[in-house]
Amino acid sequence: MAKTKKKFYTVWRGHHTGVFESWDDCKAQITNFKGAIYKSFKTFEEAKKALRGDYRDYLGTSKKSTLSEAQLERIGDPNLYSISVDAASSGNPGKMEYRGVDTQTKKELFKQGPFKEGTNNIGEFLAIVHGLAYLKQKSSDRILYTDSRTALSWVKKKNCNTKLKRSPRNKDLFELVDRAVVWLKNNSYSTTIVKWETKAWGEIPADFGRK
Repeated sequence: MAKTKKKFYTVWRGHHTGVFESWDDCKAQITNFKGAIYKSFKTFEEAKKALRGDYRDYLGTSKKSTLSEAQLERIGDPNLYSISVDAASSGNPGKMEYRGVDTQTKKELFKQGPFKEGTNNIGEFLAIVHGLAYLKQKSSDRILYTDSRTALSWVKKKNCNTKLKRSPRNKDLFELVDRAVVWLKNNSYSTTIVKWETKAWGEIPADFGRK
């Protein structure tokens, strides 16, 4: 059996800041701390150096923005104790896929598609519902980020209000949509869904990078 490589965790914002030698110790500092910021490193030296530096240099958070300093200060930084979801489609409708990632590490947590015929809004809707189900299954208290106001409104209404017509070409996609709607109507969840502030933070971490 392969030996698990040891990691060191830098916590810039949490109940306590510093470098921690286990995930459990790191998690204790970021759980229930709004705006927690942390990252794992391969060596203690790297983690210690990062702690003394600017976390943005290590997390890839975009510093470029068209917003004013006052606007950026009001918005604040993203909560990295979260997951982010996004969708991409080639055409509208067109080939579509969606996924969810850990906001801090960008590790892919789930992915569906590509589907032969879909829209970006449908993908964003499915990504949010998939994320909600994923977090509920894990009993996780992390928040969920989406950059789609449309999909967010559909989730709140528990209905996929798409204008795309059903056809044999998108049958598998609509089967997933129907399942998502049923899940929303039959399940409660405590996850907070938050709009990703693209103008302040850059593209959402789950972005497919096709713009």
